[in-house]
Amino acid sequence: MKSRDILLAAVIGAQGLKGEVKVKAFTESPESLAHYRDLHTKDGRRFTVTAARATKPDEAVLTLAEVTDRSTAEALKGTELYIGRAALPDTEEDEFYHADLIGLRAEDAEGRVLGTVHAIHNYGAGDVIEIARPDGDSVLLAFTKDTVPTIEIPKGRIVVALPDETEARGHGYTE
Repeated sequence: MKSRDILLAAVIGAQGLKGEVKVKAFTESPESLAHYRDLHTKDGRRFTVTAARATKPDEAVLTLAEVTDRSTAEALKGTELYIGRAALPDTEEDEFYHADLIGLRAEDAEGRVLGTVHAIHNYGAGDVIEIARPDGDSVLLAFTKDTVPTIEIPKGRIVVALPDETEARGHGYTE
């Protein structure tokens, strides 16, 4: 499996005077950020989580060993905090991390390549899968079991159930 960085949180501001940071958490529960301890930024800075407490369903306040005052915490606003994919727990059968899907080949039921998985988005009404097509265009589809009935990470592919052929041609799906 490729080594990937997984975005766990983004700093949205400072909290208090001792250098705590408020973060938007991208984990199932915000307090679980304390379990990962060693986080990093894309530019290589490293932070050690010494405490985490949830403040909202998708927010937490973190104490980072390297941040000891409010001005340092304020300077981190907008910083994204990552962990290496290998540090995350293994998934059960039929479970996966969204990051595991990025780069997989997207095929239709007959095995024709539609493109590659570019991203998984959530605009508030559920997950949306973005497939980058070979022509440079992108297709956004509801990311449901009906739309993506097969996910085969070891084979490097997903199968996308296309709408009927007439509708599919209207979205650029042609042979």
